[in-house]
Amino acid sequence: MRPFKVIGIQQIAIGNEDKNKLEKFWVELMGLEKTSSFKSDRENVDEDILRIGKGPHAIEVDIMQPVDPEKTPRVHEPKLNHIGLWIDNLVKAVDWLTQQGVRFAPGGIRKGAAGYDVCFIHPKGNEQFPLCGEGVLIELVQAPEEVTEALGDSEK
Repeated sequence: MRPFKVIGIQQIAIGNEDKNKLEKFWVELMGLEKTSSFKSDRENVDEDILRIGKGPHAIEVDIMQPVDPEKTPRVHEPKLNHIGLWIDNLVKAVDWLTQQGVRFAPGGIRKGAAGYDVCFIHPKGNEQFPLCGEGVLIELVQAPEEVTEALGDSEK
């Protein structure tokens, strides 16, 4: 039996060579609220964090550009970089999924750009861990208590 639940979409991440073009579309034209920014040379990302909705029902839209377009990861390829899923128990999810043969990207569980614990399911499998996102990078995000209460339920 699976010891965790996916309780909602936490984010979608969109990359481009120039996040200003994304900001013009998502903030100026579509009206999303910019809540913060995050930059990491190690992860080769310069991103702005936008929000749709409020409270535990809010969904992040991260618009990203690479710090250096010649380095990896290439956060602008593909343009829809990854999706983030709220998880009610991230540690149990990672342990169980690893036992099932799911391949995770390097880095393990760590603090993400929005301050939540995160880890990534690799888009490609390998011999040791054949299960993967099948071409899609998937971010698992530890849901805070208010999100778990709003979106989750008591059944496991």
